Amino acid sequence: MLSFVVKLRPLKITFLGTGTSQGIPVIGSNHPVCYSENPKDKRLRVSALVEVDGLNILIDCGPDFRQQMLTNNVEHVDAILYTHEHSDHTVGLDDIRPYFFRQGDIPIFAHQRVIDSLQKRFDYIFAAENKYPGAPSVRENIIVNEIFKVKDVNVLPINVMHNRVQVFGFRIRDFAYVTDAKTVEKEEVEKLKGVDVLVLNALRKEPHHSHFNLEEALEFIEKVNPERAYLTHISHKMGFHDEVQAELPENVFLAYDNLQISL
Repeated sequence: MLSFVVKLRPLKITFLGTGTSQGIPVIGSNHPVCYSENPKDKRLRVSALVEVDGLNILIDCGPDFRQQMLTNNVEHVDAILYTHEHSDHTVGLDDIRPYFFRQGDIPIFAHQRVIDSLQKRFDYIFAAENKYPGAPSVRENIIVNEIFKVKDVNVLPINVMHNRVQVFGFRIRDFAYVTDAKTVEKEEVEKLKGVDVLVLNALRKEPHHSHFNLEEALEFIEKVNPERAYLTHISHKMGFHDEVQAELPENVFLAYDNLQISL
């Protein structure tokens, strides 16, 4: 009897931005990293693009969204997954207009709290009546801590805490993306077991009240034990990219803007 194995198409991940809320260089800063000529030390606000089964799934849509789309020649956006409501992850929403004009309503997936925040900030996008004719439209999908689908692609939320703010990370097949984490419950860590690639926030070397620092991130990576891990949401205070990379374990990489990986 013949048997057939269905081989899934590979995932491609583009790190659109790997910086913290201020980006690097920081406005007005005289920190040495902000003067670096290494392009890996220049970081836009954090976001990633996951290409899977012909879909372009965007994780977060921050203030550098337009620049990120142009740099990476992204022709369509099929869904936006929001981790949480903070500005560095959300305020690029208005710039989806070119995609809306070509594609129609753009599906967004977020916690109810995040949807509520977007409705306040972008009331003209969510207006039910007398909507401004140039505004884009979205199709709201409220997610909870359960598997949901983007078309036929399963997405598993990972619930983490950013100090007192709830944040969703996301697992798609053997890839997981977790940002702005400070504490993660044991049952959520278990959801990450078996991933090939884990993307995780690591703000700086010194402790921080709402983000993993480098030591905490490395300890978390050891718990999950992925084949590869990539650090993101990085502050200028982490240090120069090449110097930090030289200190990391062989399966851990300091991500940088426009880095592309496949699995």
